Order: sequence, then C-alpha cells, then structure tokens
Amino acid sequence: MFPYYTAAPVTESVTAIRSVMDEILYLIRGEDRAILIDTCSGVGHLRDFVRNLTDKPLTVLLTHGHVDHAMGAPEFEDVHLNRLDRPVYDEMAPLAVRKEYIAMGVGDRINEITADDYVPPYPVSLLPLEDGDSFDAGGIHVDAFHFPGHTPGMTALLIREERILILSDGCNQRTFLFDHNSVSVEEYRENVLALKKRTAGHYDRLFVSHGTMEVPLSILDEAVELCDVVLSGRADDVPFEFMGQTAYVAKSFDEATGMRRDGRFFNMVYNKDRVHRRPNA
Repeated sequence: MFPYYTAAPVTESVTAIRSVMDEILYLIRGEDRAILIDTCSGVGHLRDFVRNLTDKPLTVLLTHGHVDHAMGAPEFEDVHLNRLDRPVYDEMAPLAVRKEYIAMGVGDRINEITADDYVPPYPVSLLPLEDGDSFDAGGIHVDAFHFPGHTPGMTALLIREERILILSDGCNQRTFLFDHNSVSVEEYRENVLALKKRTAGHYDRLFVSHGTMEVPLSILDEAVELCDVVLSGRADDVPFEFMGQTAYVAKSFDEATGMRRDGRFFNMVYNKDRVHRRPNA
C-alpha cells in the first residue's frame, strides 16, 4: 500500500502527521474532542488514518486554501477556512492541479495512486474561520490569528496551553509570495509585525508545515529583516520556477539543503512586480 501518512507524537496532546509529499499536519487531542490542522492534498484517505489515532469528535481548521493543505476537506464534516481563501480552494480544486503537485513530490510513484485514492473536491462544506476565533477541545484551545501574505486568508494557529504557534506556510524557510493570491512584500512585512505583536508572550515554540517542523524563534524577525533587504533592492534574486510560474528567491541558498548560505533560516520567493503595496490596497 502506498505510504501516504505517518504520525509521531510531539507532546502528550499534539501529534504531527507527515505526508509522503512532506507536508506536516497537526492533530490536537483534548478531553472532549480533537482538532486537525490541515488536510493535505486530498489523496490517501486521511480521515481513515486520523480515525486510527482518535475516535473523538473532530474539528478541522485549514490554515489556507492551497492544494497541499485543503484538498482533503471534503472527507470531513466540521471544516473551517477563512472566507478570503475560498476562491483559492476553488482555484486549486481541479484534479489536474493536484496530480501536478503530487508528482513533484513522488515522481513516477504517482502511477501507484489509484483513482479511488483521490478525494473528490466537491461537495465541500467550509465553515468560517475568523480572526480571533477560539476552539475548545476540552482542556486545550486553538486560537486563530489572521496572517495574510502567502494567501489572503492565511491563518496562524496558537495551541494555547502547549504554547505552540503554527505558522504553516505563512512564514517558513521558503515562503511563497509570488502569485496573484499573495500580498506585496511591503504588506507582508506589516503583517509579520502585526502577528508578532499580537502573539508576543504566548508561545515558546514555532512550527511550520513543510520540511523542518520546528523553526527558530527568530524567524519573524528574520522575515522583517529580509523584507527590508528586498524593499531596498539588495536581494540576491536567485531565479525560481514552480508549477509554471517564475519568481526570485531573495537570498542565495544551498542547492542540497535549500537553506540560506548565510546561516539564517527565513527565505522568501517573490515577484518583482509585487514588491510594493498596490495602489488603494
């Protein structure tokens, strides 16, 4: 059987689920219910995998609407997504988009995935996920912070009692800010500062959704610093292509590891036409 998902405990109440494409989902178990953060690319029947980990009533929170985070949503009933990312979900829903993305991660092994393994993108019921929402699983809470940048409805999620802030794709080692759903670098800088201020003192650990799970506490500061570099025209501008789109990586990086050559963690991929705030934005 194709090894779609594996699970590993993070704390007594938090389990990290890693997909074969290397996305990281998070399952939080409270006394009364469970909360699943993200649903991956809609392949491999995630619901069955999660049900082997918990039989508690389940709430699903989607950090954003991209193909690698939201396409498993139709398998679940109680699913929340920021309304600004519903168009992103619909744009990513076609099966061809999903197959193209998965093929980048598994290569020729995509031929091992059968038609029955894919979750149809519709019908899907997506409930609101608003800034300031809080979800009580019984003794543990997950709080939502709107963090636009990577997508309009991007949401960071704080596991309050565990003091873990999940940034998802909003701020990581290769933050994508180059397509039409992303904000400008200038706006992103403002949003990073706003998130940092609102969450200050509430977390001791920062998690993301790809590659290295736990990232340095300095990453938000590094993001602001690199935005300043880009805004001043001092970026390294390494050419980059992804699913037919072209952009630039702000700081040079090691090809083998993907990490910045200067030892810092945060990096961004951006569009030179989307550096400064758009008029009337």
